[in-house]
Amino acid sequence: MTAVTQPQPVTTLSQDDARRLALRAQGLLGAPDRRSGVRGVLRHLGAVQLDTISVLARSHELVPYARLGAVGRPAVEAAYWHTPTAGSPAAAPHSFEYWSHAACILPIEEWPLFAFRRRAYRSRPHWHHDMPQAAYDAVIDRLTADGPLTATELGGAKNGGLWWDWSDAKIAVERALMYGEVVCTRRRGWKRVYDLAERAVPGSLLTEDLDDAECLRRLVAQAGAAMGVATRADLADYHRLKGEQVDGVLADSGLVPVEVEGWDKPAWADPDALATPPRGRHRTTLLSPFDSLIWDRPRTERIFGFTHRLEAYVPRPKRIHGYFAMPLLAGGRLVGRVDPGRDGSTLVARQVSVQGPKAVGPMAQALHEAAGWVGCDSVRLERCDDARLAAALRSELAHQGG
Repeated sequence: MTAVTQPQPVTTLSQDDARRLALRAQGLLGAPDRRSGVRGVLRHLGAVQLDTISVLARSHELVPYARLGAVGRPAVEAAYWHTPTAGSPAAAPHSFEYWSHAACILPIEEWPLFAFRRRAYRSRPHWHHDMPQAAYDAVIDRLTADGPLTATELGGAKNGGLWWDWSDAKIAVERALMYGEVVCTRRRGWKRVYDLAERAVPGSLLTEDLDDAECLRRLVAQAGAAMGVATRADLADYHRLKGEQVDGVLADSGLVPVEVEGWDKPAWADPDALATPPRGRHRTTLLSPFDSLIWDRPRTERIFGFTHRLEAYVPRPKRIHGYFAMPLLAGGRLVGRVDPGRDGSTLVARQVSVQGPKAVGPMAQALHEAAGWVGCDSVRLERCDDARLAAALRSELAHQGG
């Protein structure tokens, strides 16, 4: 008689359970791992999004700051970018840039995992620029002969017109980057420095030949571990996969199905995360809008009940919370936001909203900490539409700053 396999019971999580799992998975609940530093944060998250906007700092700097506290900004940059030292043995890079959730810094160990995307770009290229093959060959020949170079050094990034009016050299090197023939493992003055992948990527990673299914399986597993608990859509969004790609590997990812109270979609969790209840101290900090805790707006609303939208590209008269409003995380919840700016050595809270009097103290604390981190010695509140909360926040800023 054939034995019948009984289905395993599915764990049910409360909304608070899911929120705490997400916070711990993102490194925002419990003691920060300062020993592993910025590189440890990058390996843990699996991807740190890049963006050109710089208010207090660029987003890739704000992400480790939110988790580790006031780590020096030069140390953050040094931890990300590969900077060979003259006269010293060549050290292997620890990160590279590629298209993940968006343009992201990724741990160098993930190089083999994006082979599926590099193959897709080669087989189904979609470009907004035309480029002669000779330009591509010239870029590869120049990098082969002269070593790592910026687009400017390769012949210029622009043709002299609008920002998207790329030169042939820029189009060629970006295409080579997407194909994986070229890699960026460092920046110089915010400019990408391009090198041949065969020269820059460690050989053991360069030759690790994974098929598409294995790439996707590992990326789904990594995303699940980085989020703690996630729906199918969450898992797909983390590295911008397609839903059917997630479906094809989910059963082999090692993630386990769970039910979350109040969620209307099935969810999966990292079994290691389920094994130990999340406990510890919550970070009080300002978050970049591009932080992986909140970069997926539907997930942010589902987990925190907090609606957030980046308004940098919204016309000024239509903005509600400001150009680069940064959510305030305190007590494991999103309890306010601030649009920051600088006026000399003063951090200016150009527009603030907080969810009640209990959020006033954490907002003042987060503002003072951020001010000190970026080299400001004072904080000035410019606008808070609730007069009572504005008065309380000014008083608390003065008290904490005194």
